Amino acid sequence: MTLLPEAWPSLDFEDLQWQSRYAEHGPRAARRETTTEPYRAAVPPRIAHRSMRLSDAVSVLADEASTALTRFDESLGSEVAPFAPLLLRSEAAASSQIEHLTASARQIFTAELGGVGKRNAGEIVSNTRAMRTAIELSDRLTTETVLAMHEVLLRGDHRHEAGRFREEAVWIGTSGRTPVGADYVAPAWERVPSLVEDVMEFARRLDLPRLAQVAVTHAQFETVHPFTDGNGRTGRALLQAMLRSNELTQNVTVPVSAGLLTDTAGYVRALTDYRRGDIEPIIRLVAEASFEAIGNARELVDEISSIRARWRTAVTARRDSGIWQALDVVARQPVLNASTLAAEMGVEAKNVYPHLDRLVAAGILTKKNEYQQGILFRNDEVLGALDAFAARAGRRG
Repeated sequence: MTLLPEAWPSLDFEDLQWQSRYAEHGPRAARRETTTEPYRAAVPPRIAHRSMRLSDAVSVLADEASTALTRFDESLGSEVAPFAPLLLRSEAAASSQIEHLTASARQIFTAELGGVGKRNAGEIVSNTRAMRTAIELSDRLTTETVLAMHEVLLRGDHRHEAGRFREEAVWIGTSGRTPVGADYVAPAWERVPSLVEDVMEFARRLDLPRLAQVAVTHAQFETVHPFTDGNGRTGRALLQAMLRSNELTQNVTVPVSAGLLTDTAGYVRALTDYRRGDIEPIIRLVAEASFEAIGNARELVDEISSIRARWRTAVTARRDSGIWQALDVVARQPVLNASTLAAEMGVEAKNVYPHLDRLVAAGILTKKNEYQQGILFRNDEVLGALDAFAARAGRRG
C-alpha cells in the first residue's frame, strides 16, 4: 500500500451546536431554559497509513531509548518473579498519579485484599488490573482490546459506562457544564469508533520505528479521547501493551508513566504540539521518560534486592524449607493475609501460619488486626521502597 505524504497533519475543526438546559448567566438559569451555543470540536487526521519523518536527533534518541528498554528488561529476565508484579503496580500507581490519584503503597496493597479505605487506592487497583489486561492482550492490538482495558479500569463505576465508547461530548478546561470556550474539545462522539479503528491499525504496523510508533499511537489515542472517563489511564495501559507487542519489553513492565511524572506540564505541551502537527515533542518525551523510568526502577530493584538479602541473614532454615518461598511472596506482596500467602504458595492456609509466625518473630513481618479485614501482615521495608519510588517519580531532574 502506498504511504501518504510524510508531513504530519494538524487537527481540523468543525462547528457544532451545544444544547444545554442551563444558561450560564442571568435569571433564565433559574427557569432551566434550553440554550443553544456554537462550539468547535476537533477532527483528528487519519494516521493508519502515514509515514513519520523524524530529525536525526530524535531518531537517535528514540533508538537509544529502545535499546535501553530492551537491555533493562533482559537484565531482569533471570530474576523476574519478585520484581514484575511490583513494577506493574508502580506503573499503574504512577499513571494514576498523573490523574491526581495518589495513595501509599500500603493503602494500595490493602485495597487489593478488599480493604475498605481510601477511594484513590481502589482506583489504582483497578488501574493495575487494566495494565495487566493490556499486557495479556498485547498480541491483539485491536479496538476490542482497548474496550477490554477500559472495562476492567472502570468496572463498578456507576458514573461512567465501562468498556463502551462515549456518546456525548467531552472537553478539557473552562466550565464543566459546556464545551463553549474549552481549551480542547475532543471529536464528536459519532467519529470515535472509526478513529479508534484507525489508530489501532497504525499501532499494528511493522514498518515504523518502534518507540516512535508507541508515542504517536498514545498521542493520537489521547486526542480522540474515546471515553467519558479513564482516557489517560487507558492510553497509558495501551502504551504498555505496545511496548510488549513491539518486543521492547518481554519480562517486566517498565514504569514509563513514572518517567512522564517528572514533567507532567511538558507531557501536556507535547500532546498540544502533536495536535498542531509536530510529532517530535511527544516522541522525545516518551524516550526521555523511558530513561527516567529505567533509572528509577533500577533503584527500586536494587533496594528490594538488598532487603531480601537482609532477610536471608535474619532467618535460619533448611534450603528446602517453605519459608523461603514465603519470603518470595512477601517481596512481591508486602501486605497479605494467610489466605493470600497460602494461595501463592499452593498450600492450605493452616500450613502457612508457622511461616508467618517465624517471620513476625524475625522482625520481617508486622502483624495487625485490621477493621473488617481480620489479621494482616506487612513488610514496611518493601512498602517504604515503593513509596520512595513514587516520590522520586514526582521529582524533576
